[in-house]
Formats: sequence, structure tokens, C-alpha cells
Amino acid sequence: MRVERIHARCGIIPLLLLLATTGFVLLLFLVRGNWGRLRQGDQAVADGLNDAVAGHDVMVSALRVVTHLGGSPMLAWLMTVGVVWLLVRRQMRAAFYAAVTAVGAWILVSVVKALVGRLRPVVDEPLVSESGLSFPSGHALSTLVSYGVLLIVFWPAAGRSVRRLLLGAAVLVVILVGFTRIALGVHYLSDVVAGWLLGAVWLAVTAVAFRHWRPRRLLGRPVPPAVGGDAIEQSRVPSALPVLGSVPELRPVPHPHERALPHPWVGVAELLVAWTLIAGALYGLGTLVDGAGPSSQPAGWDRAVTEDLVDLRTSWMNEVAVGLRALGGAPGIVAGVAAVGPLAVAVTRSWRPLVLLGLALVGQVTLFLVTSALVARSRPDVPHLISELPPTASFPSGHVTATLALTACTAIIVFRATGRLWLRSGAVILAVLVTTTVAFERVYAGAHHPSDVAAAVLLAGPWTAACWWVTRPSPAAEAAERSVLRVAG
Repeated sequence: MRVERIHARCGIIPLLLLLATTGFVLLLFLVRGNWGRLRQGDQAVADGLNDAVAGHDVMVSALRVVTHLGGSPMLAWLMTVGVVWLLVRRQMRAAFYAAVTAVGAWILVSVVKALVGRLRPVVDEPLVSESGLSFPSGHALSTLVSYGVLLIVFWPAAGRSVRRLLLGAAVLVVILVGFTRIALGVHYLSDVVAGWLLGAVWLAVTAVAFRHWRPRRLLGRPVPPAVGGDAIEQSRVPSALPVLGSVPELRPVPHPHERALPHPWVGVAELLVAWTLIAGALYGLGTLVDGAGPSSQPAGWDRAVTEDLVDLRTSWMNEVAVGLRALGGAPGIVAGVAAVGPLAVAVTRSWRPLVLLGLALVGQVTLFLVTSALVARSRPDVPHLISELPPTASFPSGHVTATLALTACTAIIVFRATGRLWLRSGAVILAVLVTTTVAFERVYAGAHHPSDVAAAVLLAGPWTAACWWVTRPSPAAEAAERSVLRVAG
């Protein structure tokens, strides 16, 4: 009965592909021919949504946030991390499939936009500014293809409940991104529907093509046969979907490992002790360097360094400093974690790196906020290179704290993953270089005193060391993990 249901579903897929192709071609000709009823309906929907959304700042902000899930930066990160993850696991065919499908979608939408040449909607109150042409929606097409291709690749390795969760999340994101493009007034309804239809057709075509493409070598490496683990796992994969790699290797953690926190309550207690000691040390240091409160003047050497750097400012150094500002800020840290976290799991085949990163970053944020509120030190009384400084106080530097925590965790992960000296040395040098660069930028820009930077190092260094201590594997688990890495390498 199960096999019959699978074959019945697979028989529907060609029909759905035909309907999607027909629907897109029909929309293409109607838009290209400037059919009046379609144009009037599109404009009515665009005007209606614009009237409903305009003037509601919270709703507009929410729409802008959601639409970024289908934007180029988000999808570029998603596909880049996904492809590199597959390459690390030596799933060459799956990586090539994901890369070709994503790049092909970008080419396809660019060509169709140029052929149709439809301008973007004109509404009473534009909510965002977008350049380029309108048909089809690149966000709608790229979102469906990007999330869809990763869903296809990792589908065989997921359990039934995880599959339902991933499928539901992917469908919800695709629908919401498409809606935001209409609500924000940058696409017509037919643009979004055409993007979905063309994306579905491209996703289906590439899946069929790669299902029957089985090279022996790819990028100079032998391509192992795609396997689905045991017979039960293979029976869960509909025959219409390509199994592009080894199911165990597609799982984040292919083999059972010791828990990232072998003794959770002991680890929590150790972290609480470390947190309290670090907070007390920082509060004492903050009181020492800043007197009794925010109105106290910093020490002469502390103030002199900041003032001297202001005198040394040049136009080109200012431009460099402005460019480096995001490196230790929220965007840079989030981007770093989004890249390091998944790839660390791919390399180590363990959840331990994610636990280390989570503990280190959450802990340093709480330490920073508490210390900043207690000391309440004013920022340097010099011309600031940045017009809008963060609302937090000067002591300690949040940028330096977050940067050191992230780069130190990355170095710890590298040390645990490999014994190669050049990789370990490179991780340490990178951590020192990036942290020093961020520290110099914060003092040069007049956002912090040198002692604020020193306090950030005092915060992030011991706290990251404490997180390393509680997440370190037992000797037996470390030996098992190293043997897995040697076999995978």
C-alpha cells in the first residue's frame, strides 16, 4: 500500500510540472501583450495593499524584515554555506547540484526580466526603493529555488517529523516573501506568481536532470554512489526525488557522540561561578578607571591616547574606519556566527561547536550589558567619527568583546578539529588580527577609551576559556571524535 501511494504521488508530479509551465507561459504572453484585465487587476491589488500598509510603521518594518529572507544577501549566505557544507562532507554531486540550480535560477530570472521589460508598480506611497525590472519577481523565484534545493538535498537524511517541519517552514517563507513584495509595492501579483511558477519548473527540471546524472569523478575527486543508508531509509524517499549523496553524511551529526555538555548541571554551576567572578572584576576595574560615576574624568593616559588619535585622523583612514565599523557590530558578528556555526558542525560532525558558540556569545552579551549599566562610563569627550553611537555606555567595548569571543571560539574549534600546525596558527593569527583591528577602529573613531578595550579583553578572554572548559570532551569522547575525523579526512 505504501509503495502504491508513492507511485501515485510520483505520477502527479509530471502533471504539476506541465501545469506550472503552462501557467508561466500564459502569464508571460499576457504581460508581454499588456492585456488590459490583467494590468487592471494587478494595479488594483497593488493599490489596495499599499493603502492598507502605508502609515503603519510597525507593519512596514515587519514586511521589510521578512522580505530580507528572500534577498540576495540572505540567499547568497544560505547557498554558499550549504554548498561549502556539502563539499566539506565530500558530497560532490549534491554540492554541484545546489550550485548549478542556484546560479541557473539567477541567470534565468535575469534573462526573462530583460525579455519582458516590465516596469515596477507605481503606488501612492512607495515603501521601499528598488531598481531593475518587475517580471518575474526575483525574490519569489530565488526564494523558492534556494530553499527548495536544500530541502531536496537534505530530505533523505531527515526524519518524518523533521521533514514536516522543514517543508512547512520553507512553504511559509516562500509565501510570506512573495506577499511582502506585493505589499511593499515593488511587484505586481502576477510578477510573484510567475516567479513561483518559473522557480518550480526550474527546480523540477534540475532535480530530474541530476537524478540521472551520476559522474564517476567531479572536481578531480571520485564521486561515491548515492546511498540511502538502510532499506527503511530508502523506502522513505519518494522515487521522484534524487538521492544525491550518502544519507549518513547528509546528517549534521552522522554518528552518535557524547553530549556537548556531558554534565549539564555541573557545567551550569561552573559557568555561573565564572560569570560572577568576571562581572565582579570588571565592576572593580570600571570603578577604578572611571572614579565613582559617569561624570568622572578618565585617567590622563587614557584620555591622551584618544585625543592623539583624533589629531592623527586623515580622510582615507576615516573611510577605512567607517568600512571596518560593521566588522565587530551586530551585522558582522551575526554573519560570522552564521558561517562558522554550520561549517564547524560539518567539519567536526558534532553539535559541540554550536554549544560553545552559543554559550560564549550569550554569556558575553549579558556580562557586557550588566557591566555597562553598573559602571555607566561616558564615552570619550572627542569628536566622534560615527554620528550615531550605540545607546550603551563606553565601558567595556561591546564590539571588541563580541569579536574576541567569536574569533577565540573559532580558534578553539579549529584546534579541536585538526592537528595541522598551519591551520591552528592561522586561526590564532586571524583571531588576534581581527580583534586588534576592531579595537583600533573603536578607539580611533572616538567611541571608546583604551581601557574600555582592555576591559573587553578581560571579559571575553576568561569567559570564552570557561565555555571551552565546560564543553571540552572527555578523553574517551575526544579519542572517538578524532578517529571519526581521521576516517572522514
